[in-house]
Amino acid sequence: MAPNNFLITIVGPTAIGKTALSIKLANHFKSDIISCDSRQFYKEMTIGTAVPDADELAAAKHHFIQNRSIFDDYSVGSFERDTLKKLDELFKENPIQIMVGGSGLYVDAVLKGLDYFPEVAPSIRQELTEKLEREGIEVLQRQLKELDIETYNSITLENPHRLMRALEVCISSGIPYSTFKNKPKAPRNFTSIKIGLNTDREIIYTRINKRVDIMIENGLLEEAKKLHQYKDLNALKTVGYRELFSYFNGEFTKEFAISEIKKNTRRFAKRQGTWFRKDESILWFNYLEDINTIIAKVSDKINVLNQ
Repeated sequence: MAPNNFLITIVGPTAIGKTALSIKLANHFKSDIISCDSRQFYKEMTIGTAVPDADELAAAKHHFIQNRSIFDDYSVGSFERDTLKKLDELFKENPIQIMVGGSGLYVDAVLKGLDYFPEVAPSIRQELTEKLEREGIEVLQRQLKELDIETYNSITLENPHRLMRALEVCISSGIPYSTFKNKPKAPRNFTSIKIGLNTDREIIYTRINKRVDIMIENGLLEEAKKLHQYKDLNALKTVGYRELFSYFNGEFTKEFAISEIKKNTRRFAKRQGTWFRKDESILWFNYLEDINTIIAKVSDKINVLNQ
């Protein structure tokens, strides 16, 4: 491993100010920015995913922002592979690079590596989806218990996505899903430095509510209306679009849909906090911390690690 390569990763709840901080750090260290927000990959989704605006994108070189279509099948494993390849290129130019995003699984994929699973035929996934719709989740739960008792005892059985993922691997490979987990990961050619932004929960919630109001003012309803016909795509089964699709379908009033976006975004921020608080290596800062203080702390850590 090359100890002089550093990836500074900025994490924290949505609407906390990670983008602004990443640009300041990128400008200071003269680095690029890797976006690690799984919702910002898609070029058809701009307003509802809080993609950096034109001025922010011009202020520093960004990667993996709106580089995919909602029609593409893009997984966390694909993101891990693409990001490591891009980092190899960037480290040749500058040994310090920046990654930013609130998608904990995607952050972990880049920094630690993922377990790798065999390819699954789309027909198997389709069969399981139809079985779920036709016979209910209990049938899939019993099937998993027969094929992989270890996974059955370790996952949230009420989560259909995780249930079907485990089952499709079992069926496709003929061996338990659990046998593919916790294998040795490929070493990284960089040292990770993680910094987090946070503040009181009520402030985060207020910032989220304000951001949603701004999204609505900026045309989120019109953006979602154009995407409504594609509502069954995985990329669009996400907060900010799902609620408006229910409004377009006549299930919600517009006011209720907007309130649901705010509520579900707050819940998402809470889950982000739970995920990142488990990581004791993160250097936490208040979202109002002076940028020079953050730069000094990060620079000190780099200097220590370089010795």
